[in-house]
Amino acid sequence: MTVGGQALAPVAISEFDMDKQIRLFKSLKQLQLTGQLVLNDHKEQSWTLYLYMGRIIYATGGSHPVRRWKRGLMIHCPRLISAPIVLQEPSQPGGEVSNDLTLCWEYQLLYQWVSQGKLSREEASKIIRTITVEVLCDVAQAQEVTYQVKSDNTLPTKLTLIDAEQAVMEAHKVWESWKKARIADRSPNSVPVIRQPQQLQEKTSQSIYQVLSRLLDGQQSLRDLSVKMKRDVSDVTCSLLPYIQLGLIELVDVPDLPAPSFPKANVPVVETPTLRPLIACIDDSPFICQSMSKVLTQANYRFVAVNDPLRAIAVLLARKPDLIFLDLVMPNANGYEICGQLRKLSFFKETPIVILTGHDGIVDRVRAKLVGASEFLSKPADAESVLGVIRKHLHEMAE
Repeated sequence: MTVGGQALAPVAISEFDMDKQIRLFKSLKQLQLTGQLVLNDHKEQSWTLYLYMGRIIYATGGSHPVRRWKRGLMIHCPRLISAPIVLQEPSQPGGEVSNDLTLCWEYQLLYQWVSQGKLSREEASKIIRTITVEVLCDVAQAQEVTYQVKSDNTLPTKLTLIDAEQAVMEAHKVWESWKKARIADRSPNSVPVIRQPQQLQEKTSQSIYQVLSRLLDGQQSLRDLSVKMKRDVSDVTCSLLPYIQLGLIELVDVPDLPAPSFPKANVPVVETPTLRPLIACIDDSPFICQSMSKVLTQANYRFVAVNDPLRAIAVLLARKPDLIFLDLVMPNANGYEICGQLRKLSFFKETPIVILTGHDGIVDRVRAKLVGASEFLSKPADAESVLGVIRKHLHEMAE
């Protein structure tokens, strides 16, 4: 299904019923897939199931992933509903939580709370199972899907491992009860709102009307209401169905709750030191190179010396200096030839090249310019002249 981490083309499945879902997950278990199963329906809804060796780690996506996550908390750990949400980077190198905080923040936050002792692993496992079954129930309602398997971007931690076949059967029971109630054409993610308040009041008792007015505030989906009322979602929907059929209450689609923003935890910011420019000196004289090294390293520049002119171009290509000092007269090669060769290389077309020579003649200066030299410096050059040339060509201010 995947080759070298590359996802193959999506596969379409019509009538994606329980049997077909189980067959798909069985094949993924046989392949021991670790990665993602991405499902899409014709309404452009998308669900992602994170897998480890073919078993489910977490499920998300659909129209209301944030509402679903909050419902899981409300059912199994209501004390954390109003807990401050701060998603932290792992404190240790190689920490188990993914460095990519955008990858399934819901799961990463659960893992963080478990690590901090705010949530037990058992509670986290129950939350994840509830969420997974709900996702699979929505997938069952989609009926026609395309799926794609990816072997990258998996979650690095395993709070729980859910047997996919059992979860599918559990979701199927919920879906069957939804169909038996003859409400399969409606979504449990819909939000009931009162459209005809006066007529609704006439059709109900005062106490029932007050309850409906309080609950049906246009902010809570059928699933949200079922959790709040501690009743099965199909029972809640059926109790509202007579009023829906009369047009007194309407089921509407609403967007998901906004995903939380994650303020940075109090983690010290480590500034990456800016690398100082690298200066190269090509000169067959060890004395000249040592003198240049002393001047430049004391001024906090990085330095590389090349005493063998035949190796000069190879060393420069490997180190890529910001400025080059180049001796004019050397055995086996001369500065003109090396300068000309460097200017033919795209990387060194704009690199400042300063010619060093003990013969400061007009002919040498003209010839140096013709081969692309940036500057001409007489030897022995004093520290002030060397540093002045560097600042000039690298546009640095004197310290």
